[in-house]
Amino acid sequence: MQLTYMQSLMQASDGIHKVTALAYSPSDKRLAVCTVDRIVTLFDENGEKRDKFSTKPADKGPKNYVVRAMAFSPDSSRLAIAQSDNIVFVYKLGLEWGDKKSICNKFLQSSPITALVWPMSRPNEVVYGLAEGKVKIGVLRSNKPATLYTTDSYVVAISPNTDGTGTVSAHLDGSIHRFIFAEAGGGAANTKIAHHPCVPYALAWGHNIVVAGNDSQVVFYDQDGGVERTFDYSNDPKCKEFSCAAFNPTGESVVVGNFDSFYTYTLNNRTETWDDVGVKSVPNLYTVTALAWKHDGSRLAVGALTGVLDQYDACIRRSRYKGKFEFTYVSLSQVIVKRLSNGTRIILKSLYGCEITKINIFQDRYVIGNTSETLLLGDLETLKLSEVQWHAPGKEKFVFDNPSVCMVYHAGELSLIEYGCNEVLGSVRTEHISGHLLSVRINERPPRQASPDDPNAPPEGENKQIAYLLDTQTINVKDLCAQANATVNHDSKVDWLELNSRGNLLLFRDKRRHLHLYDTESQTRHTLLNFCTYVQWVPESDVVVAQNRSNLCVWYNIHAPDQVTVHQIRGDVEEIERGDGRTEVIVDEGISAASYLLDEALIQFGGAIDDRDYVKAIEILETLEMSPEAEGMWRQLSDQAMAHSHIAIAERCAAALGDVSRARYLHRVNKKVTEAGDIGLDHWSVRASMAILQKDLRQAEDVLLAQGQTDDTIAMYKTVHQFDEAIAVAESRKHPDATRMRQDYFQHLLDTRQEEKAAMFKENEQDYDKAISLYLQGGLPAKAANVIKTRNMMSNTQLLDRVATALTSAGLHDRAGEFYEEMDQLQRALDSYQKGNAYRQAVELSRRHFPSQVVELQEAWGDWLVSQKQIDMAINHYIEANCSTKAIEAALNARQWVKAAQFIENLDTESAKPYHKQLARHYEESKQLEQAEKFYVAAQATQLAVEMYTKNNLWEKAHKLATSYMSEREVGMLYISQAQRMEAQGKLKEAERLYLTVNEPDLAINMYKKQRKYDAMVRL
Repeated sequence: MQLTYMQSLMQASDGIHKVTALAYSPSDKRLAVCTVDRIVTLFDENGEKRDKFSTKPADKGPKNYVVRAMAFSPDSSRLAIAQSDNIVFVYKLGLEWGDKKSICNKFLQSSPITALVWPMSRPNEVVYGLAEGKVKIGVLRSNKPATLYTTDSYVVAISPNTDGTGTVSAHLDGSIHRFIFAEAGGGAANTKIAHHPCVPYALAWGHNIVVAGNDSQVVFYDQDGGVERTFDYSNDPKCKEFSCAAFNPTGESVVVGNFDSFYTYTLNNRTETWDDVGVKSVPNLYTVTALAWKHDGSRLAVGALTGVLDQYDACIRRSRYKGKFEFTYVSLSQVIVKRLSNGTRIILKSLYGCEITKINIFQDRYVIGNTSETLLLGDLETLKLSEVQWHAPGKEKFVFDNPSVCMVYHAGELSLIEYGCNEVLGSVRTEHISGHLLSVRINERPPRQASPDDPNAPPEGENKQIAYLLDTQTINVKDLCAQANATVNHDSKVDWLELNSRGNLLLFRDKRRHLHLYDTESQTRHTLLNFCTYVQWVPESDVVVAQNRSNLCVWYNIHAPDQVTVHQIRGDVEEIERGDGRTEVIVDEGISAASYLLDEALIQFGGAIDDRDYVKAIEILETLEMSPEAEGMWRQLSDQAMAHSHIAIAERCAAALGDVSRARYLHRVNKKVTEAGDIGLDHWSVRASMAILQKDLRQAEDVLLAQGQTDDTIAMYKTVHQFDEAIAVAESRKHPDATRMRQDYFQHLLDTRQEEKAAMFKENEQDYDKAISLYLQGGLPAKAANVIKTRNMMSNTQLLDRVATALTSAGLHDRAGEFYEEMDQLQRALDSYQKGNAYRQAVELSRRHFPSQVVELQEAWGDWLVSQKQIDMAINHYIEANCSTKAIEAALNARQWVKAAQFIENLDTESAKPYHKQLARHYEESKQLEQAEKFYVAAQATQLAVEMYTKNNLWEKAHKLATSYMSEREVGMLYISQAQRMEAQGKLKEAERLYLTVNEPDLAINMYKKQRKYDAMVRL
C-alpha cells in the first residue's frame, strides 16, 4: 500500500483547531469535515469546497458542544452528527449539490454522545455510544432510540465491520465489546471479546479488529478476541500515543494515527498475517485526530489537531490499458477501472477477498477480471458488477452480443452471467456461439400479464429466455427462470435465429433461405418466406421486416402470418432505425441510401395488443381516421377485449365500428356489471349475457337453469327463434305451459308454410302418416320416401303410389322406380329408371324380367356415359351391346390405342380404313414410325407413309416403301412434288437428293441455277 500526498483541503491554523470528525459518502461524491467551530464543510470528489452549514445545539443558547462523530447513510442522502450536548441529529442533504438541507431525525439522550457509526447493512438505523457506557441504536422510521447493550464504562470509540453486519465498541476501562445484528433475534448478540491493557482510543474493524492507545502498541485481534499480531513501538522515541484508526473498504489495509505521523499495515494474503508497511511522517502535523477512507479505497483523508486536512492517494499500483483506461489497485482484491475520456469509473471488487490477477476490457465497455477462484464482470455504462465462482481462468471465450448478460464459453458449455447478479443465470451445452446462432432476451419486455380467464398466460415475474442450437438442425428455446425447454427440429441447416423481445416467438432461417416462425407458447410453426436475404424484428415490438428479392415484407401482426404488407424496393436492406416516433428501414441502393417509413401507429398498436394494454390501444386507434386497416384494428381489439372480458373496451369498439345493436347490448351488460358491485363479471346474469353474445346458448342455458331461471331460458330461446329448444327446456323442467307451447309451435309452422319443420316435428312425435303427408305437401317426396323405408311402411300400396307419383313429378325417377318395383309395376319401374339414367338398376331389372331389352339398355347406358365424358366406362357397355363401331370410336377418344386396334381387326377392310388412318397418325406423332407405316399401308395410304419417312429424313425406307407399293410414274411424281416443296422451304440438299433419286438431275441443276448456287450447279 502506497500513500502519496495529493493536496491539503484545509490549512493549519495558528493554534489548536482540532478536526473532530470526518466522513466520506458511500457514493464518493462528498467529504464532510467538522472542526471545533462546529461547522460542517462539504467537499466534492475533486477536493473543491462546495457547501457548508452550521450545526445546531440541542437547546437554544450558547454553542458549547463538540461534534464527536459523523456518518453518511448508505444511500449518501443523509448525514448523522453526534454532539456532546446529548443529541444526535440526522440531516437530509439530498443526492445533488444545491438540494435543500433539513433535519429529518433527532435522538436526545441523557448523556453526551461520544461515538457514532452508520452500518452499511442498516439503512434506517444509526449506532452510537454514550459517556455513561450504553451503546444505543436510533431507528429513523420511528424516531426512537433503543439500547443494544449496557456497560459501566465510557464509550471511547465504535467501528462497524466492512459489510455493516456488526459493530465493535471500545471502553475507557479497556474492554472491547462486539455486537452482531444477525444474532439479535435469538441469543446474546453482545459479547465482550477482549480487555486491552490501556485506553483503546484507536479502534477499527476490517479483516481483523485493530486496537491501539497510549502504550505505543498496535494490537490485531480476531473477531473472538484472540491476538493475531502485536506491533510494539515502546522503544521508538518518535512514537507517541495512538489517537484513531481506519480500515480501507476491503478491510485489508489499516491506517493508525499518531503524533506527526500515521502508521500503515496491510494483510499478507499468502501468510494471513499483518505486515507493517511503514510510517508516514509529516512534520508539524501534530496529533492525527480523524481518519476517513473513500469508499472506493483510492483516497485517505487525514485531519489533525491544528485544523489541517490532507488528502492522500492510496494504491498498490497503477497502470494504463491501451491508452484508454486506467487501473488503480487500491488493494489486492479491489481495482478502480477508469475511462480516461470521460472519467467514468467502476470499482472491481472481489466479494470473496480474492486477489485480482488479470483484467481485460472488451468493446471499450465490458470489464472482465480474473481471480484464482472467481470471475468478475462489469459494464462501464450501467456500472453493474457481478462475481461468480469460476475455475477455468484464461481458457474461456466471451460473447457480448447482449448488453444485459455476458456469455462465457468453456469446454462446450455456455454460461450466462447477468450483470449485477452474483450467480450464474444458466448454462447450456452447445458448440455454436456465433451471434447469428444465439439469441438471449433478459427482461426486455415483461411476460404477458396473467388474467383470470386465461389459464395459459405465463405468471408475472422475470422474463429470461435463450435460443441456441443443439446441432445444426435442432433449435432449443430455454426459459432460464422456469427451466422449461422447447425444441424445434428442422430438416435443413439453420444459419440465423432470433427471439422477439418477449421471448415467446422465434424467427429462424435455413441455408435454403427459407424463413420460419415458431411460437413457443402454442408450439406451432409457420413458413413466412421461401427466399429471404434479410430479416429483423423491429426494436421493442413484434413487427417483422424481411427482404424477398426486390420486395420489402412487413408483418405488423405476426400472429397472422398471411397478413403481410409488401413494398417494392431497389437494393438491399441495411438496418432498421426507430426513434422520435418514427420507424424507418434503410435500403442501400448503390449510389445512395433510401429510407422507407413504416406505419408507427400499427407498430404501437401491435405492441399494445400483445401487452394487453387495451386502453393504450384505444388511444392509438382514436387518433386514426376510419379506413379498412383501422377497421380491421378495431375488430382485432374487439375480439381481444371480448376474449378477456373487458366489456367496456368491447363496447367502445362496437361503437367505433358502427355496430349499434352490439354496442347497446354491451352497454346493458356493463350496467349489470356496475349493479353487481364487487361480484362484477362473476354475476350469473352477466355470465349468461356474455354467453348469449358469444352465441354459446348452451352455456347460457346452463348458467340460467343453475339459478332456477326457467322462464328466462325459454324466453332466450324464443328470442333467437329456437322454439324446439325452448320446448325441450319447458318439458325437461315440467313447465305447465309445455303442451301449449308445443301446439302453438306446430300451428306456427303450418301458418308460416314451414311444412318440412312441421313434418320433422310430427316425425319426432312418431306420427309418421302425418309427417309423410306434410313432406309431400311441402314438395319433399324424398324425405317422405326415407320415412317409409326407415319405418318399414311398404305394405300401404296407396301410400307408395302417392309417393312414387310425387317422386316422378319432382324428377326423382330413380327413387320412383324403386317404389314402382316394390309395388310390382315393373314396366313403370323400368321407364322411371331410364328417365332417371339409373341404368344399373334398369339393366338388373331387365335381366330378371325383360331379357330382350338388355342389349338396347347397354347401348343407351354407353351413350349416356359418353355424354357424361366417362368414355372409358362406355367401351365395355358398347361391347355388351355388340356396337363395334361405337366401341372403336370410344376407345380412340379415350386414347386406348391398343384396345382400338384389337376392335378394328374384326372389321372389314373398307370400314376399317378411317380408323387405321387415325391409329397411323397417332403412332406417327409418337415417333413409332414402323407401327404408323403398318396402319398407313392397311389404310391403303402408302403415299402418306412415304411422306412420313421423308419428313424424318429416312430416305432409304421411304424409297423402299414407295417402290414396293407404287408404280414408277407415281413414285416420280411423288418425289418431284416433295422436292419442289423442299425447294420452296430452302432445303436444297434434301430437294437435290429427291431429284437424283428419280433420275431428274436436270431439275436439280435448274434449281441451283435459279438459286444462283453455281458451284453446286457445276458439280452436278
